[in-house]
Amino acid sequence: MISNTLVSFQRLGMLALVGWLTVAGSLAWGQIEDPVTWDVALYPSEEAGLHDLVVHASVDACWHIYSQDNDPNEGPVPTMFELDLPAGVQAVGEVKECTPIEEYDPNFMMDLKYFEEEVFWHQRLDLSGANSADTLKGYVVFMVCDASMCLPPEEIPILVALSDVRPGANRPDYCPPSKHLCNHGDGHGETEDEVPGDGDESEEGEKGLLWTFLLGFGLGLAALLTPCVFPMIPMTVSFFTKQSKTRAEGIRNALIYGAFIIFIYTGLGLALTAFFGVDVLNVISTDPIFNVFLFALLLVFGASFLGAFEIQLPSSWANKADQASDRGGIVGIFFMAATLAIVSFSCTGPLVGSALAGAATGSFAAPTAVMLGFSSALALPFGLFSAFPGWLNSLPQSGGWLNSVKVVLGLLEIGFAFKFLSNADLVLQLGLLQRELFIAIWIAVSLAIAFYLFGWFTLPHDSKLERIGVFRFSLGLIFMMLAIYLTPGMWGAPVNLISGFPPPTFYSEWNHGGGSGESGGHGGHVEARFDDYEEGLAAAQTEGKPMLLDFTGWACVNCRKMEEQVWSDSEVASKLTEDVVLVSLYVDDRTALPEDEHRVEQYGGKDFRIKTIGNKWSYLQASRFNRNAQPFYVMIDHDGNHIGGSAGYDPDAELFLEFLDEGLAEFNR
Repeated sequence: MISNTLVSFQRLGMLALVGWLTVAGSLAWGQIEDPVTWDVALYPSEEAGLHDLVVHASVDACWHIYSQDNDPNEGPVPTMFELDLPAGVQAVGEVKECTPIEEYDPNFMMDLKYFEEEVFWHQRLDLSGANSADTLKGYVVFMVCDASMCLPPEEIPILVALSDVRPGANRPDYCPPSKHLCNHGDGHGETEDEVPGDGDESEEGEKGLLWTFLLGFGLGLAALLTPCVFPMIPMTVSFFTKQSKTRAEGIRNALIYGAFIIFIYTGLGLALTAFFGVDVLNVISTDPIFNVFLFALLLVFGASFLGAFEIQLPSSWANKADQASDRGGIVGIFFMAATLAIVSFSCTGPLVGSALAGAATGSFAAPTAVMLGFSSALALPFGLFSAFPGWLNSLPQSGGWLNSVKVVLGLLEIGFAFKFLSNADLVLQLGLLQRELFIAIWIAVSLAIAFYLFGWFTLPHDSKLERIGVFRFSLGLIFMMLAIYLTPGMWGAPVNLISGFPPPTFYSEWNHGGGSGESGGHGGHVEARFDDYEEGLAAAQTEGKPMLLDFTGWACVNCRKMEEQVWSDSEVASKLTEDVVLVSLYVDDRTALPEDEHRVEQYGGKDFRIKTIGNKWSYLQASRFNRNAQPFYVMIDHDGNHIGGSAGYDPDAELFLEFLDEGLAEFNR
């Protein structure tokens, strides 16, 4: 048996880190998508006495099929093979493929390896001890996506007679050149000189890097306002202006100093990424162990900012860098910048760690962008104040307010730490940090910041607060308002201002018993009562209501968007809980069916190998409604007939209401 380990495709809770795009509202809903054609054959190998089992996939323009070399626990499902070799057949090595395209995918927010147009996989075999009457069996699992949708994972059988060996002269080129049939920007053809991926996907990637840069820049500005960095600004600028023979020389030296700050911090980000490897950033963004580690790390950073202890690099490092800075010239300026980085580490270290954690997307580009933003913000004032030294007089004096900045940053670090704990909890489905508790923690953090800024409590390192300034009072009011805004979210109300930050609405204590609503509706949120067709139909017949089928997926991002943005509408929620029996059928549920229910069905020229619950619902959707993408909604009467129209992904509650009203009107007739 040769096996690339087949893993579970059920990824509930990994929605923040992995995405599964489904059909956008602009697409037609009247066809089965079948973008891949397969051919499997045996050829004589280039190595004498051996043969190649060649699996050829022809892929429609603008679709991707994924490499074996993607992480099966993240992003789309990689292509995987399971071969059952007859007696006497020996495998030589593993299933091989050519070099795939590797690009950052903004939809999955990670680097992915994939193939376009066509791809050959080949397994080298030794058939010398085999019986030519035998048959080689197995199957290939794969997933395909285009720019707007992904289809559920499919399983294609492999069945080749050992006697059916095609001529060696017909053996294909395993690595054919790309024809570049799809322009990724607009979906039209392109010339061979054009590079795939130059369109919307690249623009989305650039936007993602821009936001990553701005994240780093914002954290860099925050670092400037800490006690370790802020007092260094006038001291350093004064040094350059006084030690330089001319004003122009002082400005030049300060600019070089700022450039070295950017070089040191950006180099740090690249060095850490190179040391651990870009793959570790994918792990950081989704792996439960790394997320728990980051949770603990940010708690430590937060406690440090609150004054519990200081995180410092060895003082000998700072002394040696300071001594080297006395050399003068460009070398001396470099070591002055290094001294700043070392001395200020107790304040900048936690923010650098937060920046790198926030940029965990699986490529060198993201950590480079975030550290470039961070260091640019740190370097900016040294250049500006050197060019305009008179501005130094407008700087506020150092004092207790700098420690207040550290305390606020520390409380925010603690709040953000729980986001990483939430990621781990969602992946493991432990139910430790559901939506209500997460929101409660952020309410507590917001109130703590507000009360601290109002001066209602102090910490050991704080100076005595004589009065509260306008800015401090206004900032306290903002955090107080945030706490008040979040409070209704404890009872299921949408909190769109932070949408996507707390756990999704379906991961909630409200959804685990208690409350009212036939379909589990709580505070505007709706949860299906059934996940089985027959059980739902029986309940609908008993209660005299139509059944609403929701074809969905655990890892379907657009399904969650519909549930959070459309089903939360009060009128939609009322109809879903009172007028219909809602049944959610998960097409990617990998729970195995009993052996006696395993079967192979055909529809639309395709074989559906039904071995799991997800296979069962995927075949039902395709054979009954001629669709195979999610989300997809249809209404069913008591005889199992489709009534009314159908709906897909469109975050417009009014359109969804029209779909519901049409079906209900036909049912009531």
